[in-house]
Amino acid sequence: MDKLAIRGGKRLQGEIRISGAKNAALPILCASLLTGEPLYLDNLPRLNDISTTLTLLGHIGVQIALDERGGVELHGAALTRLEAPYSLVKTMRASILVLGPMLARCGEARVSLPGGCAIGSRPVDLHIKGLQAMGAQIDIEHGYILARAGRLRGARIFMDTVTVTGTENLMMAATLASGTTILENAAREPEVVDLADCLIAMGADIRGAGSDTITIQGVERLHAAHYRIMPDRIESGTYLVAAAMTGGAITLRDSCPQALDAVIEKLREAGAVIHCDHDSIDLTAPARLRAVNLRTAPYPAFPTDMQAQFMALNATAEGVGRVTETIFENRFMHVQEMRRLGAQIEIEGNTALVRGVEHLQGATVMATDLRASASLVLAALVAEGETVIERIYHIDRGYECIEEKLNQLGASVRRIH
Repeated sequence: MDKLAIRGGKRLQGEIRISGAKNAALPILCASLLTGEPLYLDNLPRLNDISTTLTLLGHIGVQIALDERGGVELHGAALTRLEAPYSLVKTMRASILVLGPMLARCGEARVSLPGGCAIGSRPVDLHIKGLQAMGAQIDIEHGYILARAGRLRGARIFMDTVTVTGTENLMMAATLASGTTILENAAREPEVVDLADCLIAMGADIRGAGSDTITIQGVERLHAAHYRIMPDRIESGTYLVAAAMTGGAITLRDSCPQALDAVIEKLREAGAVIHCDHDSIDLTAPARLRAVNLRTAPYPAFPTDMQAQFMALNATAEGVGRVTETIFENRFMHVQEMRRLGAQIEIEGNTALVRGVEHLQGATVMATDLRASASLVLAALVAEGETVIERIYHIDRGYECIEEKLNQLGASVRRIH
């Protein structure tokens, strides 16, 4: 299993390009199941989760052609196996996103209950309740969701908690339902809007994406489309924090500053100077940052996927920072590993109190989930000596060419196979 060895103390400076957004690409790839015509996607990130999804779509019967420019053509004319087996979905919760499209277009689906990062309870009951409201018959047998329906019917669906994948699954299913579907308390994330924009390019009738009420008027069929996936806002945020922690100066190209307001505001509060253009971000940071308080919440508030990175920031910042996690109950698993590097962190329920120290020290640590992995990389960049991060397959699920990009900015990172 691969490891990363990072020698800290290097100031990050220079320019990198941000990859396509994993959390937008995964549902958009699944949208190819909604049509028998080709869907061509640009700016597809090369990540393990993307490879897993393409393998899953190929298993179902989608013909896939990748090109050297980061694009892919998906052609789902003949879906031969309407199932998502456990062997393909056990590492990735987003696999549940094939359920709505398969059921809407083909009238049946057999999907394993999904896996993913062990960061807390993320039940799929809201997906199931929404599809049942649209007329589906659903049973859970031997760890699989078995769904059947004629043509789905439009419905008014209120989700009692905000769910991104639930919103995406039901929105995709509703595109081919008869009548109007209204999703209330819908997720407002930019990735939900990106999926809606792709579906609209395929002929869907969707209004209100980006608000808490999305209205979908079902159509008979969707057609071919060419669509470019949005930049990854979490990758952007992670590199901004990395540069800020090292007192660096970087430029991100092909980024999405408009989707990063909460993160950029906190970095400015910490002392970084940031200038944004429509698709680029410039950051310059002082030698030492100030600690910041933050509380995660659904978009447009501070994203849970940036919580661990800001805990690393606070670990060497001046003062004390309070980090409160409201989305997932097990998302402090990186704390024990950061303590191995010398971080002073106390946990009180769903809040972490981080007292900044002047120096962290290199050690061997273990990654526990995707964003926890990123926080350990950031801490290693400022630690004295060498840090070895084990089990980095989590990082490869969400960060494209992370060692190459960091080394391009002046870091000292090597992969140990």
